[in-house]
Amino acid sequence: MKRSLLLLATAMIAWQAQAQNTCATAVAVGINSYYISAINGTEMPSPSCFTGNNNASAGEWYSYTTTFDTVIRVTTNLTQNGGVDTRVHVYVGTCGNLTCYAGDDDSGSGYTSVVNFNVTAGTTYYIAFDDNWTSAGFTFQVMYAPPPPPPPGGFTAQYVPATSYANCVVDMNADGLDDAVSVNENQININYQLPGGGFNNVAYTTTNADNTPYWSMCAGDLDGNGYNDLVYAGGGLTFMMANDDGTAYTEVSQPEYIFCQRSNLVDINNDGLLDAFSCHDVAPNVYYINNGDGTWTWHQGGLGDTPDGGNYGSIWIDYDNDGLSDMFIAKCRGAGSAASIDQLWHNNGDGTFTDVAPAMNLTDYQQSWSSAWGDFDNDGDMDVMIGASSFSGGGHKLMRNDGTTFTNVTVGSGYDLFTGTSIEFVAQDFNNDGYVDVLGGGALMLNNGDMTFTQTLIPANNGPIGDLNNDGFLDIQNGGTIWMNQGNDNNWINVLATGVNSNTSAIGARIEVTSALGTQIRDIRSGDGFRYMSTLTAHFGLGTDDAVSEVTIKWPDGSVEHIFEPAINGTLQLVEGQSSVGISSLPAAAFSIFPSPAMDKLQLRTAEDLSGSDITVSDLSGKTVLRPSLLNSALDVSTLSPGMYLVKVQGAGLHYTSKFVKQ
Repeated sequence: MKRSLLLLATAMIAWQAQAQNTCATAVAVGINSYYISAINGTEMPSPSCFTGNNNASAGEWYSYTTTFDTVIRVTTNLTQNGGVDTRVHVYVGTCGNLTCYAGDDDSGSGYTSVVNFNVTAGTTYYIAFDDNWTSAGFTFQVMYAPPPPPPPGGFTAQYVPATSYANCVVDMNADGLDDAVSVNENQININYQLPGGGFNNVAYTTTNADNTPYWSMCAGDLDGNGYNDLVYAGGGLTFMMANDDGTAYTEVSQPEYIFCQRSNLVDINNDGLLDAFSCHDVAPNVYYINNGDGTWTWHQGGLGDTPDGGNYGSIWIDYDNDGLSDMFIAKCRGAGSAASIDQLWHNNGDGTFTDVAPAMNLTDYQQSWSSAWGDFDNDGDMDVMIGASSFSGGGHKLMRNDGTTFTNVTVGSGYDLFTGTSIEFVAQDFNNDGYVDVLGGGALMLNNGDMTFTQTLIPANNGPIGDLNNDGFLDIQNGGTIWMNQGNDNNWINVLATGVNSNTSAIGARIEVTSALGTQIRDIRSGDGFRYMSTLTAHFGLGTDDAVSEVTIKWPDGSVEHIFEPAINGTLQLVEGQSSVGISSLPAAAFSIFPSPAMDKLQLRTAEDLSGSDITVSDLSGKTVLRPSLLNSALDVSTLSPGMYLVKVQGAGLHYTSKFVKQ
């Protein structure tokens, strides 16, 4: 009898393995544990929810559908798995037209996977494991995750065309609005942000780049023509130079081999020209000094000289408030290796740098690929959260800048209990409360304002960050999905600076904003976290403060300018040397909608009160096809057929019309 049961069980397992080989035959799962005998399915998970290493050739597929909204955890971090190296993708959509929704590689112990994601009643989520690291069998569990605190207003998916490397959000046409940029070997794909919402997608053909941004990308105006150029970091550096109207790009690849990791643009020698820096994984770091004539001079050493490298996440910040850009390197090579000791390179102001990490209490063997720098306590200097990529060399470290040293304040901060790991950690204010939050490790850690953080789950993973609908709240791009931050009632101000004597992109500038909350600081930097390039616009949440008393900008060339009582809830545009004779302000969009294409819900964003307004949806012939009710600033458009429509809002003193696409 036991033998018969065993044969029956074996037959069932074999049937399950066969049935889950493709998305179309995905096995429906519930709250339970499931065994995969081997990853050998014929359909590899696609699109990949991960950038970087992608050697997968097979997959195993499951589907999950719930009858109520909740949070689900899929985990292989189980004793019986013994630390097997798994990777899981989570999709929404239909087979053949899937969109990455979540995913995880190594958040569990060893190399196991743990991913939490929000699920909505009636929506099917596809869960796929690949053989990128191993095809060996394992058990995974589907369970309810502990309910997280509510996210900062939530995020709504907006889908955009994207190519292989969707690594950059930056203004590409000099209109003051962030654009979503993705590239591959011979194309630059730009989703230009349109005033009022939506995007105009333009693809520019380029020569086949010698290097792709396999490891990282950065951006800035290298030649001072007013348009941002792109730097691809792979087996070396490739510069894609924008022409004088930003409508074509010329490849300038550097000949030297670099096992690139994080790349940055920064004015290393402070001559008003941006230079290019790259971490080197297997040798001392390298940088190219901009000669100002379309050529660059190669340098190696002096900014991270460990012979066997281990240099992963570089970030340029002014940690000591002397007006010069210093550099911190998060390093990783295995616990106990000298190549794993983090470094802080102090800018001596004469073109040389000194590693002061030992004196500043920032050296240990923690395994880290990136660090999040921000003034977490708003006391006027940059603090740092050094994020662990694994716990083999120790956990996350929250280090408070005390002026002469950094003090470890991890205990009691929330990071002592946070078990998520990642190669990406970045600092931004996502809920506009005036305190810088940290995204990374599979969660958004909301800053409570007292050097403690509260874990919050959001649907977005790490990716390039910027304001992609000009509403004053920071959005996140994950491949072809932009997670639009739905925001809240908090006020804000953005500062977009243009250098004249300093580099045009004002990279290295320090911005200070003073309101009733106190003074907040931001450094303009190119290249944040490990891989991505985020906006060059300085973003400040103001909480409930309804005025800013002063904005101070300390330009890279040492000059300082003050702007008193600027307008808020818009973008303050500054040109070096002109603040005394006048400034310009780019207001937030008066009315915007997202996402477009829309699936079920269409979000309306305006500062006006829309209650009591007449809202109609018409087709392009002008025929009214829907009179939806407004609920929580959203319209239900699920009954519409796919196509293009107009939404019209009319009320007392209001008249807005905008196009959208129903998917």
